[in-house]
Amino acid sequence: MGTVLVVEDDRGVREGLLRALASAGHRGVGAEGLAAAREALRGSALDCVLLDVRLGDGDGLAFLSELKAGLAPQVPVVLATAYGDSDRTIAAMRAGAFDYVTKPFDLPALLATVERAVRQRSLVARTPASAPEGESATGPRLVGQSAPMLAVWKVLGRAAASDAPVLITGETGTGKELAARAIHAHSARSRGPFVAVNLAAVPPTLLESELFGHEKGAFTGASARRAGRLEAASGGTLFLDEVGDLDLGLQTRLLRVLQDGRYERVGSTEPLRLEARVLAATHRPVRPGVPGATLREDLYYRLAVLDLELPPLRARRSDIPLLVAEALRNTRARAVSEAAMARLLAHDWPGNVRELMHTIQRAAVLSAAEVLDASDLPADLGLTPGVGSLGDDPYDGLPLREALHKLEHRMLERALERAGGNRSEAARLLGIARPQLYTKLEEHGILPREKG
Repeated sequence: MGTVLVVEDDRGVREGLLRALASAGHRGVGAEGLAAAREALRGSALDCVLLDVRLGDGDGLAFLSELKAGLAPQVPVVLATAYGDSDRTIAAMRAGAFDYVTKPFDLPALLATVERAVRQRSLVARTPASAPEGESATGPRLVGQSAPMLAVWKVLGRAAASDAPVLITGETGTGKELAARAIHAHSARSRGPFVAVNLAAVPPTLLESELFGHEKGAFTGASARRAGRLEAASGGTLFLDEVGDLDLGLQTRLLRVLQDGRYERVGSTEPLRLEARVLAATHRPVRPGVPGATLREDLYYRLAVLDLELPPLRARRSDIPLLVAEALRNTRARAVSEAAMARLLAHDWPGNVRELMHTIQRAAVLSAAEVLDASDLPADLGLTPGVGSLGDDPYDGLPLREALHKLEHRMLERALERAGGNRSEAARLLGIARPQLYTKLEEHGILPREKG
């Protein structure tokens, strides 16, 4: 049950709406205009405002802006009008309307919209913000407190203290460039430039010039001397993304640069000194001896003086709440509901952190809600093999702590099954130490059988 303010200057329509709300279990408060609406707002704790756009004593859109500016910023507002058009709808949603409906009303649909608005008000009241108010990020960051990410932080710290090349590997979307930026930001070169080049995105015919630069007249269209990315990164860090896509000819030239510390622009014999630290990343198999490896063995060992493998998101699900908070920064939404979090935890995230960030930010843009609910997420999210359909989702409706406990129990059982009961292998699959696995098994009452 919610308290709904109906602002409508047509008495018959207003009273009809109040009766419909009462039949749906809500308490309705009527107001024939904006003056009466302001009075009602001072006297009642409201869960939703159903607001007509055209009123005898003012404009509903202007009143919506007044509500959001401070009069009742957290109360969901459903705008209603008999004059639906694209400009008015866009203006309403930009101003922060929860939804926009047209007359004559489809009463079941209108009541369903009010139900969603009342639920949203309830979620806002009981859901804490995902991040402290006023805290903002200057840009995307690598986030995580899980055991796999603790191992990542340790390698990042060692890498930042060195000037050696680092090869960062991991599935697409795990945050390889963010890791490279973190190494640069904490290194002695942090005041120098960070120059990133996606080797897979540059046509092979232009890539040599892009990396090494060229002299005037070196090839058709080279009308002036141009510095390459190696030169632009002098004093800082050069990040070579998707180095596994580099063709063999350029691999040979890059190897020579790393060995000698010198290179020439295309069309020149004048040697230039490499003054940048080189970080590289790839999602492809590149380690020597691995089937399908795309890098020359000698180049691999030059790039991977230090190697860092980023874990997929499915291997660090406990970081999802932190990542959600990161994704919500600088958006209108401030948190997600427990039901939404359960859906997020149940999904396998084949696109990893990038897919999660896209999902949350898209939901925040398309929804006017302060707290994103399960209905704001894609319909198929969380319908992963072994979880089942949304109707029998084992996490649906659970408190967050209980959902996390249930998910952890399931992951422990799966790891033991995949490891054939071998506890050391199960710990490795989960990215935790063996003593930590024993503690978890005791907490969950799981008694694994020894292998064999």
